[in-house]
Amino acid sequence: MAETVSLKPGAALAATAGPPSEPWGRKPRRTLSRRNIMLYGTLLVAALYYLLPLYVMVVTSLKGMPEIRLGNIFSPPVEVTFEPWAKAWATACTGLNCDGLSRGFWNSVRITVPSTLISILVASVNGYALANWKFKGADLFFTILIIGAFIPYQVMIYPIVIVLREMGIYGTLTGLVIVHTIFGMPILTLLFRNYFSSLPEELFKAARIDGAGFWQIYFRIMLPMSLPIFVVAMILQITGIWNDFLFGVVFTRPEYYPMTVQLNNIVNSVQGVKEYNVNMAATLLTGAVPLIVYFVSGRLFVRGIAAGAVKG
Repeated sequence: MAETVSLKPGAALAATAGPPSEPWGRKPRRTLSRRNIMLYGTLLVAALYYLLPLYVMVVTSLKGMPEIRLGNIFSPPVEVTFEPWAKAWATACTGLNCDGLSRGFWNSVRITVPSTLISILVASVNGYALANWKFKGADLFFTILIIGAFIPYQVMIYPIVIVLREMGIYGTLTGLVIVHTIFGMPILTLLFRNYFSSLPEELFKAARIDGAGFWQIYFRIMLPMSLPIFVVAMILQITGIWNDFLFGVVFTRPEYYPMTVQLNNIVNSVQGVKEYNVNMAATLLTGAVPLIVYFVSGRLFVRGIAAGAVKG
């Protein structure tokens, strides 16, 4: 009598399926492939190239002069001291004044804050108008702004000195604020125009159909959607204005010198002993503000740059 063999559903499926099929899809790459080794090796070398000077500055600023005179600039400090930082901020001499970088810091704040706010506000309105409210001569106006962005600053220094002198504001913080605001306008207008052009045009048309005017659309629709490009503009202006030396030394008097000019006077002072720890601390203090601003808002900076480069 024949025996009946019963198979479970899974076993029957396995019996009829045959041998397993070959894997398909892209072959996974090895983690330590030649390409990855070259890529990460190059990135590591580039990172070390930029980080090594920063490391030397930090460790030197935390050493005393007797330890610095031993000559090993790469060794960490045996005894950490913050006295060079205190001296760079409050008592380092810049010519006849011995109040360190503190006065220059507050001058830089008084220059950077209004210059950044005014230039961003005006440039955002310009970019919004050029992108959404076409007027007669808009293309010519935009072309002039773009040309202005590539004119070397040195060509304009003497005419600007004459203009500020005739206005009675040469050598003042007000004159320097005006200069920074004007020179920041072309590139910021280009960024805002490209960003507003990349936004959906249907939003603007719908607002126009609902009866919204120029300023209503700007404040209620455009501004809430424009945080990334405003961060980009803020970082560009703060970095450019805070790190500026040329305009600061040309258009202001010693009592109004920004932080970069004060730093130059400290580092290049020829009186007394060359205090390398104080010089390094002063340099780090001067560059701290742009670095902090960038690290705090770096992700929005990348988003804004990418969005502002979509359309030309």
